[in-house]
Amino acid sequence: MKSLIAFIAGLIFSTGLIISQMIDPGKVLAFLTINANWDPSLILVMGAGVFLMWGANLLRRTHMSAPLFADVFHIPKGWGFDGRLILGAVFFGLGWGLVGLCPAPMLAALVSFKGEVWLFFAATCAGVLSYVKIYKLFK
Repeated sequence: MKSLIAFIAGLIFSTGLIISQMIDPGKVLAFLTINANWDPSLILVMGAGVFLMWGANLLRRTHMSAPLFADVFHIPKGWGFDGRLILGAVFFGLGWGLVGLCPAPMLAALVSFKGEVWLFFAATCAGVLSYVKIYKLFK
């Protein structure tokens, strides 16, 4: 049952990314590049996400003692910054700003079979594997 719920949630999320055109690197880059051709429409996508998460958090705090498929909620206790977080944010921002894709829209865009999306996917996989190897060296 958990897998079915996860699949449905992923399907809904992916559909939202496609409808909002977050899988179109040109649309994302037009939002990230503030100039005469700036496209502010993705602010609506972000706003909808913030609003839905605010509502979900309110529901969790007022009506739920535990998640549907777990014993407790796992809420972060604090805000810690370390080198891994900062480096990850830098690489995430570089990828998003240079290519116009971030991991979730990239995965949804794989169904387009565009070469540049698959190349970005390969680069992302290589980056993740490199991180795992490097992290094990310094652990």
